[in-house]
Amino acid sequence: MPPKRPNDSPQAGDLTGRERKKQKTAIARTIAVQPAAGPSRANNNTTAGPSKSVRFDSMKGLPGALDVERFAESRAFEINAMHDAMQNARASSTQRAWQQLPRHLRRRAASHDVRRVPLRLRDKALAEMDPARRKALGRGIPKRSKKNQPTRTSQLLRRQQDKTWLETHIWHAKRMHMENMWGYRLAITPTEKSFRPSHRASVHGSILHDASYYATIELQGPEDILRNILDSCCDCQGPSPSAKRFLTGGRTSETYLYACGSYPFDLIAPATILWRVSSADMGRGKGKETTAPALASSEKTRVVWIRVHPSVITEAHRALRLATSSALDAAKQDGRIEQVEMADLREEFNVFEIMGPKASQVLRGALKPVDDRRADFKKFWASLHKIQSAGSVPRGMVIGFTVQDPRLSFPPKNAKVEVEGGTTLSPASTVFPSAMLAESEIWDEDARTALRKPRYKKKDLDQRRSNNLVPGTPLKAERKDDRIPVILIQRSVENAAFAGLQPTSDKTTNSLHGWTLIVPQGWGMPFFSSLVHTGTRVGGQRERQTQAFEAGYAYFPRDFPTTEAYANYAQDREEHERETWERKPPAKRPNFEKLGTRSPWRPDWGSLLGLERHATASKEQPERDAEEFMDAQRDVNMTDATAPEQVKVQPWLLRGTDVPAIVADLSSMLNPSAGLLVQLNQRRTKRKLDPFRSDIRTEDVMQAALVQVGIIPCGRGCPDDLAVMYRVEDEEARKWANAAAIKKSGLTILGDGPNETELSNVPPLPDNVIGYVTTGSFSLSRGEGHAVGAMPFTRYLELKKQAERLRMGPKLLIRVRNRDEAISRVAQVDLLY
Repeated sequence: MPPKRPNDSPQAGDLTGRERKKQKTAIARTIAVQPAAGPSRANNNTTAGPSKSVRFDSMKGLPGALDVERFAESRAFEINAMHDAMQNARASSTQRAWQQLPRHLRRRAASHDVRRVPLRLRDKALAEMDPARRKALGRGIPKRSKKNQPTRTSQLLRRQQDKTWLETHIWHAKRMHMENMWGYRLAITPTEKSFRPSHRASVHGSILHDASYYATIELQGPEDILRNILDSCCDCQGPSPSAKRFLTGGRTSETYLYACGSYPFDLIAPATILWRVSSADMGRGKGKETTAPALASSEKTRVVWIRVHPSVITEAHRALRLATSSALDAAKQDGRIEQVEMADLREEFNVFEIMGPKASQVLRGALKPVDDRRADFKKFWASLHKIQSAGSVPRGMVIGFTVQDPRLSFPPKNAKVEVEGGTTLSPASTVFPSAMLAESEIWDEDARTALRKPRYKKKDLDQRRSNNLVPGTPLKAERKDDRIPVILIQRSVENAAFAGLQPTSDKTTNSLHGWTLIVPQGWGMPFFSSLVHTGTRVGGQRERQTQAFEAGYAYFPRDFPTTEAYANYAQDREEHERETWERKPPAKRPNFEKLGTRSPWRPDWGSLLGLERHATASKEQPERDAEEFMDAQRDVNMTDATAPEQVKVQPWLLRGTDVPAIVADLSSMLNPSAGLLVQLNQRRTKRKLDPFRSDIRTEDVMQAALVQVGIIPCGRGCPDDLAVMYRVEDEEARKWANAAAIKKSGLTILGDGPNETELSNVPPLPDNVIGYVTTGSFSLSRGEGHAVGAMPFTRYLELKKQAERLRMGPKLLIRVRNRDEAISRVAQVDLLY
């Protein structure tokens, strides 16, 4: 195409931008030379080339003295040329000081604050700054004298007046978003984009989380009294925390903590219970018996740890104190005067959770055990680099041992997985939980106190390392170096409903397995630095919640309605989301009233269970119905004023290992309310608790029960948090099943019935609400939407009867609608326990 203007035609002398930039740089790097007195040359500037050879006799004829002033005048041109060349080279520099740093060291403030630049580039950054800015930077507040300057420790302690820092706080604060939660300053999520990498690390690699904020309560006293305390406060379903498998200390018990004698009401939180190994069980292992006489349970003094969530520490203390008083009163009636000591061990330990298939290799590379003569421990430690997943280790297995200072062997090296061919058993399946394997000195308070402050600082170890002849040689442990006792506990994040599935099962298991490492106070950063240096990704609260969500596991307190911790969580979330919603203009926010969402900010469990009347429902009720309602109440009070007042039952959560058996028994009963009360009384009697009082109605207990469910969409759609679950009528369920069959067969063009899109646009009735979603999002492991929610137990039994009536097999169909959408899609419900 010819140019529009004559002057726009390209000429031979035109240069591109890149060529002009190169020419400018070349000119800036050229030093001018004074022209010779002889014939002129085309180029008077110097050109690069080899140096001329110098003869040894070239110094002859030089004067013995030099006049500096005359010499400077004669060389004035060269001096000025050198000065101008330096100025031009500095002015035409293409890289600023902060641009020479790697990307992970760059900071936004480095462009205007020279103190944010490393020391080696600080002079260059200061020269590049604007003179006015440089002058303002130098004018600061007069410094105090050294006597009046506060110490760094006092400054950091002053910032912890209303919250507590973990030992790894400074490391996390530089790399993560921090928030105040449960009395601590905790890391929420990394500042870098890490949602998918964190999920990949938990599934294919390893991810680390500092869980030192969890509270630990210690009980010490006679064994039989401690067993009675735990039986009165813990879940009555499944094995007791004082069962033989847990009593030896070789396993941890995962249970739920309730108010004293209130099961199944007044749920507090999940709890992990760990018994200390007794001296009588030290010589007893798997299949072994000791010849020493066994002491009675009333003569044994045992110690037990109870680990709970920090948000329920007050309730847990109250329940355990009440249970301890009841147990001591019962012993006093038998003529025994005993004593139970309760201690709060918060901030006594550092707890690290390492999840993922490579967690075993990370631990083996970062920890160096001292010489241990136990054969079981040697066998276990040798098998760590052969374990492809911690799921092959028995659940809750406890290993206690002593390790050297991890700073001596820094930097650590990950152990590589060794896969042995032809073996039918896992290497870890030959090591069983035992009291001998679980013994550790970390239980001793005196040992923890002596190790509270490391004997050597990092600079002392660096000085020893610099004295090595060969750089990089690991330090050898000496007699004066610290030996740290630790406890290693197998940890699994899995749904109990899928834990025992075979690989050929239709349901997919997304369980995550790893380890929990417990170290004494004061050793958080030495262990944390070694674990992080192995390449393990570090996660915050969001990453820990995502692990539970991907595994289909209910996360506390987010997925545990009817608890006080959930009420506080829901209240804070309601205030935050309502404030965000009110800041937006009406055109930029969803209209929940038009969408038919009655409770957009928090689930209304009271009205869902029928225990309360919703505010909108009371407005829609005619006034005459309210008058008739009041008249009926007056008649009752007048005619039966002396009738006993019924006990009001609060909403409660039915959860535990026996829930499937309870559901199977109640499904075939004509009166499931009475059957539920019988089932609960049987489990209370098993733990030596009194049956329910006679003034509690069976219908009220049945009506107030909630169950946790997992929600999987049958087609399109992704449930979000606080989504609403609706009941599906029989005719509508047949239409959904027909639409799914047509879509599966690919015969959608025939038009035999409404398709999935048409059915999704049909608005559900407000009276058909049967539950709410507590956590919902897109599941990376499933590749589709997934959610965890809760619904009344009576509604779940109705769904089972509907599936049997329609011959749909185990599929329980519901409709799910996000609170800010009008479309509702069909989903399948699975029971969580």
